[in-house]
Amino acid sequence: MLEPGQVICDRYQLQVQFNDHPVRQTWLADDLAEPEDAANQVIIKLLTVEGSTQWEHVRLFEREAQVLKQLDHARIPQYYDYFCLEEKPLWFGLVEEYIPGASLKELLVQGEKFTELEIRDIATAILETLIYLHELSPPVLHRDIKPSNIIWGDDGEIYLVDFGAVQDRAATEGSTFTVVGTYGYTPLEQFGGRAVPASDLYALGATLIHLVTGVAPADLPQKDLRLEWRDRVSLNPHLLDWIDRLTEPAPDNRFSTAREALAALESGLQGAKERSRQHPTAPLAKAPEGTQVKLRQAETEMQIEIPARGTGLTLPFLSLGLFFFVCSFLIALSRGYWDWAFGYLILSLTVSFLTYTSACPTRVYFDKHCFVIYRKILGYIPEKPDGGIGEIEDVFEDSTESKISSGSEVRRRITIQAGMREYSFGEGLSRAECSWLVQEIKGWLNLP
Repeated sequence: MLEPGQVICDRYQLQVQFNDHPVRQTWLADDLAEPEDAANQVIIKLLTVEGSTQWEHVRLFEREAQVLKQLDHARIPQYYDYFCLEEKPLWFGLVEEYIPGASLKELLVQGEKFTELEIRDIATAILETLIYLHELSPPVLHRDIKPSNIIWGDDGEIYLVDFGAVQDRAATEGSTFTVVGTYGYTPLEQFGGRAVPASDLYALGATLIHLVTGVAPADLPQKDLRLEWRDRVSLNPHLLDWIDRLTEPAPDNRFSTAREALAALESGLQGAKERSRQHPTAPLAKAPEGTQVKLRQAETEMQIEIPARGTGLTLPFLSLGLFFFVCSFLIALSRGYWDWAFGYLILSLTVSFLTYTSACPTRVYFDKHCFVIYRKILGYIPEKPDGGIGEIEDVFEDSTESKISSGSEVRRRITIQAGMREYSFGEGLSRAECSWLVQEIKGWLNLP
């Protein structure tokens, strides 16, 4: 029985188990052979052999190690080690790179809504990875592309993981390695053991459909073996057609290669830019030097991501304020001053909330119908649209001046005026950042 803290192979200290499968286990571990100041965390996949375990599983496990060992791509976990623990039960282990982040499945469970820009980014990243895999000699087909096998890294990159049930079908499939698939994401030809590069493209298309609809492909209705999903989303028509072609039931009707699919996606983007007369698809001005604000825009949507501001001082001040107000609350409560006690409690909660939300990460999203402002408090909080695009009358920089010990401090933010209501975000942005974002938003909205 393996436990957290246990050291195996005199090198790997187990930390967190990611699943509770009795035969196949996945652990986060520390590589004790690496310096403590290095990024020494690794993923260890373990397969136990006892009783009913079939040796076919061992061969598949070894195939995964062989495949990973030959791969060298920035968006695929790096192979580190393979070992066998000659104990009872017998364990085989595969050590690979740990990629901090969350799987797309985890994000879906958390209620994440994927925008059109994010869908394009994910599709592009996976296609570039598939181009590498499919053009190896012999080609490598992943055959298990799905949300749980795609990691959105903390570094913002998209990774393709889990080459787990690799089968050696070289003799029957033209020296091509294949991977067992998952129902709903697997095309019909794959069930018959006739996987081709277009099979991975189908799985990618089914994955993208899951991301934009929030519904697993297996739960969607079908007509003539085609997934019925377009009535659930509002996307650029070219992107809708492109995903539909990825998921054509007959492989001959799909893109034949990942390179062809990527070229078609990019040509559609270029065509949208040339056709666009309402919204610009590229920034109007260069971003201010040193800014960490991310702006992405397309013909049908625009997204702004503003990182946390002032986190280095916010937490100490927030802790000190909470300590003061809690002490005041307890003193007032002990002396029977109920009104004062609850007044202090409400004031402490209000100050804490306003202090934290003013510094937390923010995402602002516009599409052709509405705009939404998300604030990241224990994850982006899904909200109903703040307002309709047609209601926006002006976008401007708003500033407030507050007294501090050394004089005064000006805090800037961006305000959207929609009818009788105003929506503000970006507290703490610099003057240059505010001017840049106001120009971009007004330009995309065609406001004077």
